[in-house]
Order: sequence, then structure tokens, then C-alpha cells
Amino acid sequence: MEESTYFLSTSSLTTDPNYSDYEPLEDSGLCDRSWVREFRGQYEPPLYWIIFILGSVGNLMVVTIYTTVRNRLKTMTDVYLLNLAVADLLFLCMLPFWAVDATKGWDFGVSLCKTVSAIYKINFFSSMLLLTCISVDRYIAIVQVTKAQNLKKKRLFYSKLACLGVWLVSTLLALPEFIFAQVKEEQEQQSSCTLVYWNNAFNHTKILVLSLQICMGFCFPLLVMIFCYSVIIRTLLQAKNFEKHKALRVIFAVVFVFVLSQLPHNALLIVEATQAANTTITDCPTVIGFDVAGQVAKSLAFTHACLNPFLYVFIGVRFREDLLRIVKMCAGGLSKGGFSKIHSVPKRPSVMSDTDTTPALSI
Repeated sequence: MEESTYFLSTSSLTTDPNYSDYEPLEDSGLCDRSWVREFRGQYEPPLYWIIFILGSVGNLMVVTIYTTVRNRLKTMTDVYLLNLAVADLLFLCMLPFWAVDATKGWDFGVSLCKTVSAIYKINFFSSMLLLTCISVDRYIAIVQVTKAQNLKKKRLFYSKLACLGVWLVSTLLALPEFIFAQVKEEQEQQSSCTLVYWNNAFNHTKILVLSLQICMGFCFPLLVMIFCYSVIIRTLLQAKNFEKHKALRVIFAVVFVFVLSQLPHNALLIVEATQAANTTITDCPTVIGFDVAGQVAKSLAFTHACLNPFLYVFIGVRFREDLLRIVKMCAGGLSKGGFSKIHSVPKRPSVMSDTDTTPALSI
């Protein structure tokens, strides 16, 4: 089962229907997986719609604040967070397609299959890489204070350049979706949008695609976050006159949610890559168990698009103040000059602010 098995189809771990050398067990009658298809059809659609609604509201609030509050984009992290919100919104727009696919199969054609799959993967990688950029920026702002001050005028330019690089790299990493995404006919006259790899020896193509996703979508961001936040924690513990407990709570929340939401899915992708190299799992109940676990792990990974606005944005004092200011102005009917005249003037440093004198972790 290829990487897209957890995202787009319910192919068995035991066999790979995308290779002519294998015949799916469900077709041969050796492993009845109809219950897995029914589970997916009942479990995924309502959950995807919930993630879509909550994530859209949260990320739209982020974009609204950044685009309506004057001079809001002051730091590198601000630029990264705006791009992160856009990436999450584009990803969330793909979920209705997967919800329909889980219920009725794929009825949108090959072109839309390739487009939706590629857009999803572009925004998946861009989200993970932007979180990595945020970690590096916080590391520079807090640990390398002198360097951060020397580069203060250029950091905003560098952040925009970094975002451009993130989107370009994410597009390159999504090329397999453009190349291999196809509409496959399945049982019960249903079709699915899935990856159909080249039939090469030892499944090298599939293993390469899975390895890229695991490395660039999880391992690399996780290692960078662990390094940056470990040094940040040590720096904060040595700092005086600083609200350490608040900053540490933010750090632990960021790392914990990232690992909790992404680790199960990527662990199963590692199992999938191992299966592609050397099929060892052939027991039907085990195969079905992995399929169900894959659906749950995938859904858990998707929730990160909902949690990002709260973890990286709304936890910051400045954002809460800006949001409340906009809400009060709307409620009070103060719309003369529109939102373009709304100023963001924090009353006190936030836990993650990027100030001249206080190393921080909030926004």
C-alpha cells in the first residue's frame, strides 16, 4: 500500500494493487475488507467536515488580522504565520473532496484527482517547513540576540525569501502527486483517487516517495524543533526577570501537539515503506488492523491544521488584543475608516513577542 493508501484509498498492506505482480487479497476472496471501507465511509466524512469548518474559521481569523491590522507584519514569525495560515486554508479546501471520496468514491476525473492530490501535498510540506522556519526564527531571536539585532532590517526580507523557498521546495516534493495520481476502479462500481506507481523492481519509486514524505514532512522538522527549542529552554532558564513558566508552556505545547498529531501517521508510513521493500505482514486481521489504524492516524494528522491558529497565533497576547479590538469595533459599528486603520499596540510583552529587550516566544 502506497503513501496515499492512508489518505485516498483503503488498499491492503499485504498487497499493492498498483503493481501488476500482485493481486489484491480482497479480489481473491482471501481477505474481506468490506468492513474497512464501511468504517472509512462513516468515520471520515463527518470528521473531515468538522476539521474543515473549525480550521477555516481559525485560519481565516489569522489572515483577517494580518491583512486588516496596519503594520502587523513586523517580524519574520509574522510572515511565516501568515503563510502557514494560507497553507492550512488551501489544505482544508481539499478535505471536502476526500469526504465525498470516502462516501461515494472519486467522481471528479483524473485532472482534478492530480490537482487535488498535488495541492494537498504542497500545503502539507509547506506547513511542516514553515513550522521549521518559525522554530529557527525563535532560536535566532532568543538565543542569537546580537545577530538578530544586526539583521533586524533584513530579517523581514529574508523571511519572505524563505517563504518563497518553502513554496518552491514543497511544489517539487509534490511532483509525485502530479505524476502518479490516477483514478482507479474498485469493487462495487466505485473509483478512487490514488497513486499508481511505476512497476519497477523492489518498489524503488514508492519507497523513495514515502521516504521523502517521512524525512521532509516529519523527521527534519522534528529534529530542527527539538534542537531549537532545547537551546531556547536552556536560554530562558538562565534569563532573569522573565515569565519563564509561560514561555515553557508554549514550547511544550508546540512540540507535544506536533509529535502527537504527526508521529502515529509517520510511524505507519515507515511500516508501509518496510512493506514495500519486503512484504512481511500477510495475516488478514493484522492487515485490517493496520488499515483502520491508518485511517485514525491520518485524521489525527489532519487536525494540526485546526490547532495551528490556536498554538502559534491565538496563544499570543498581541493576537488576542488585535482580535478583541476588531470584534469590539464591529460590535460598536465603528466602521468609518474600515479595518485598515486598526492599530496593534500591545500593552505588555507577550510570551512570544519579538522585542528589543525581552527574549520571547509568542506573537
